Amino acid sequence: MKALAHAVVLALLCLLPGGARADTAPSQPPEFAGIAEWLNSPPLTMAGLRGKVVLVDFWAYSCINCVRALPHVEHLYQTYKDKGLVVVGVHTPEFDFEANPANVRAAIQRLGITYPVAMDDHGGTWSAWHNQFWPAEYLIDQNGRLIGHHYGEGAYDVMENAIRSLLGMGLLPANAAATGGVPAAKETPELHLGSATQFGLDSSEVNDGGNGMHRFSAPGQPAANHYALNGRWEITDEYARLAGSQGDIKLRFKAAKVYVVASAAQPIALQVTVDGKPQPAVTVQGSRLYTLYDGVADGEHVLVLHVPQKGLQVYSFTFG
Repeated sequence: MKALAHAVVLALLCLLPGGARADTAPSQPPEFAGIAEWLNSPPLTMAGLRGKVVLVDFWAYSCINCVRALPHVEHLYQTYKDKGLVVVGVHTPEFDFEANPANVRAAIQRLGITYPVAMDDHGGTWSAWHNQFWPAEYLIDQNGRLIGHHYGEGAYDVMENAIRSLLGMGLLPANAAATGGVPAAKETPELHLGSATQFGLDSSEVNDGGNGMHRFSAPGQPAANHYALNGRWEITDEYARLAGSQGDIKLRFKAAKVYVVASAAQPIALQVTVDGKPQPAVTVQGSRLYTLYDGVADGEHVLVLHVPQKGLQVYSFTFG
């Protein structure tokens, strides 16, 4: 029966994008390494989890793909935690502010996460697992063998059925709707404003990758999938910070939704227009992901973000 269950699981996971391992002899998963703090749980070890089915989910709280996938991870935990499943969320920061324990605790409460979360502040576990993606899921069987993985959003029903098979439960009917939430293939890619991974800047003074103060002027309209800064901005490795009394960001994108990862010590009310139409103001306070535009259909648009006072730090724009 165990051999049959593994065959079913591997067949299911092969349906996932970035799915089952190519080899047929699953390897031993690494231990959790360099964990700064455990939340919602005492410290866990892979050795101590033998006998359980384990789902390890790498995430970061300002990653929109992670945020959209989290309800499905929580569903798996709530549904199968009493049947032999353990879910471990490994929170590996993309930005420095995501290593702040208070920020992570607030995000866990805001997002309704109840399963164990390991704060992988320096990427020790990320490196040990050779992971490269947010989100990324790794499925381990009761014998402690890593049998499959999945990168990104979607195919939630497939992962659930793989877990059910390992737990000796019947499979649920395939549900195409459960794979929803995957961004359209041609929508605007993630745009980073920090010099370390900067992509898409389209202003008349183009930052050459160096950090420091720059005075930018925005063109009439940025190129497709680009953004333009206007005003005096300080560029750092991770973010662009408005240093002048006011400034603007103009963004030309193709998507139905726009999110920004931003931070401000004091509340800053951002004025947003899309295609010249005013949108609800967005107040930034603290360091996290904010929704700038929530449309109903994909299409090419121009968003203008007016920042009325200095101090706003903008890390990235993401789309959905």
